[in-house]
Amino acid sequence: MPQQPPVRSSAPRPSRPDASMSLLTNVMDHSLDDGYAEAAARKKAEGGGGMPKTVRAKLGLAAGLVLAALVVTVGAANARIAAPVVAKERQELIDRIERETAAADKLESNVDTLRADVSARQREALKKSGGEQADLVSILSGATDVHGPGVKLVVNDAKEASTGGDGSNPRETSGFSDTGRVRDRDMQRVVNGLWESGAEAIAINGQRLTALSAIRAAGDAILVDNKPLVPPYTVLAVGDDKRLSTRFQNSADGLYLNALQENFGIRTSISVENDIRLSAAPSVIVRTAQPSTEKGTS
Repeated sequence: MPQQPPVRSSAPRPSRPDASMSLLTNVMDHSLDDGYAEAAARKKAEGGGGMPKTVRAKLGLAAGLVLAALVVTVGAANARIAAPVVAKERQELIDRIERETAAADKLESNVDTLRADVSARQREALKKSGGEQADLVSILSGATDVHGPGVKLVVNDAKEASTGGDGSNPRETSGFSDTGRVRDRDMQRVVNGLWESGAEAIAINGQRLTALSAIRAAGDAILVDNKPLVPPYTVLAVGDDKRLSTRFQNSADGLYLNALQENFGIRTSISVENDIRLSAAPSVIVRTAQPSTEKGTS
């Protein structure tokens, strides 16, 4: 009887200690989700997944700085190229201004010379036609130089003078100032008060006044015969010194000036002078009156 081959017995495989924790084992063995793994593999295959965002940001910033430096360099180069042209144009403009200024100065000198000649001829004609009263007429008309005793009156703005907020003159209605600035009508009253008090000749800041002189305003500036004056305004008046000073200060115009000083800070001072010298007016227009030929009606 044939023998049966012996049956080989094998020992049973031991079970894993963590067999009962299959879920945790799966998580540990497959910690990276398959979708993330596929995405990482795809980015790596495309060649863009190995550069961090910070590196890309730094490269972009560097590229921007290089571009800005290039623009600045090109602008500086263009400015350096254009500099000689600009300098040449500037010098040409300066030369033109200097030529025009010299021409204007020459014309002004010619005008002064002609004006002096005309004034001399007018004074000569005034003397010939004035007879015995020629000297007095010349003095009163401002056609000749004068000197003698008189008064010196200085009128100045207040220390903290200002203009009106809306640019208007607040004295248009009130007759006074709330800005602390001396106005043209103030100087008109001062001059008229001196004439009325007995002044024989008057000048403001060296500008001789005549019977035809006009004191006007241009903004905050005061014009005397269209020539602007700046404060302080020095008024020189030739006349009976002490009497002239007293009469003016007691007159309505002198009291008006005193009111400006007390209420609005206008600074004034008056003094008696032994010898005041006033130059002749730059231009005196000679005018003569003719008798009327018309007969009156009864």
